[in-house]
Amino acid sequence: MTRCRYLLPLLFAVAFHLTTAAQGARNIKINEVLTHNVGSIEDAYGNHLPWVELVNASYSTYNVRDMYIATDRSVLDNTLSAPQRISKMSIIPSGDEMTKMEGKEHLILFLNSEHHRGTQHLNARIDEKKPLWIALYDGNGIDLIDSVSVPVMDADQSYARESDGAQQWVVKDTNMVTAGTENFAHVSETKAARLKRDDPHGFGITVLSMTIVFSCLTLLYIFFSLFGVYMKHKQAKQEVLEKQQRKEKFLQHKDKLLAEALAESQDKEKYMAIIAMALKQYQDNQHDEESGVITIKPKHTSWVHIAQDTE
Repeated sequence: MTRCRYLLPLLFAVAFHLTTAAQGARNIKINEVLTHNVGSIEDAYGNHLPWVELVNASYSTYNVRDMYIATDRSVLDNTLSAPQRISKMSIIPSGDEMTKMEGKEHLILFLNSEHHRGTQHLNARIDEKKPLWIALYDGNGIDLIDSVSVPVMDADQSYARESDGAQQWVVKDTNMVTAGTENFAHVSETKAARLKRDDPHGFGITVLSMTIVFSCLTLLYIFFSLFGVYMKHKQAKQEVLEKQQRKEKFLQHKDKLLAEALAESQDKEKYMAIIAMALKQYQDNQHDEESGVITIKPKHTSWVHIAQDTE
């Protein structure tokens, strides 16, 4: 009975400690990642190594020693036992005060390195030419605390939360990298960087460009087809209108044209009758007899009087 009296409080204390520890671990976030380090921060040996930044998003202190960093997606296999999973991950060494993170504090961990170089050095391997998946596991090797998929970036660009612990991630240019310090609240990713991140091989932009081109060609084909039908209809309508106008004009001048035609017809008949009569008289020898004598009728002028006066 006495043992039970002490055992029950002990169990409550252990459960409370585990719950508090789990809650504290959840406040540790992957905050910024730089995979291609050419001119960014150096380690104590002067090497430019890829790095990951952790941040304690709470205001309480938490020690991240014996937590794990994983860069191998195979650790997500639920059939793996804790030891099997741990063998694929890199442990954060203990025995150094820097792993004790106070509220809002940052911790830089170098990747592609070796543990013997120091507490900040992990043997987790990455390739800056390939997209990266990186995760933070609790010390039991089972609980996934945080993870992020990092795109391929240019040298000295980082992939970071817009602000410490925020949900939104952005690509930050070289002059915007904030290793070991608070992330800027309003860091925006350029359109070119976002396009390169989302479509590293250009397949998306190729398909989009071809779609736009073919869509434009289709629209042009439809437009000119409809325009041709419209112009053909307009031309046919114009021809019908002109024909109607000619018909109306003819009807308006019909009487005048008929009168002119009748008069012309009558004149022709008259001329034909005269010619026929003349021919008939000629055939019948009925024409005037000429004497053959030319007669000149004198005409007196003023020149006659002048001539007489001269004589």
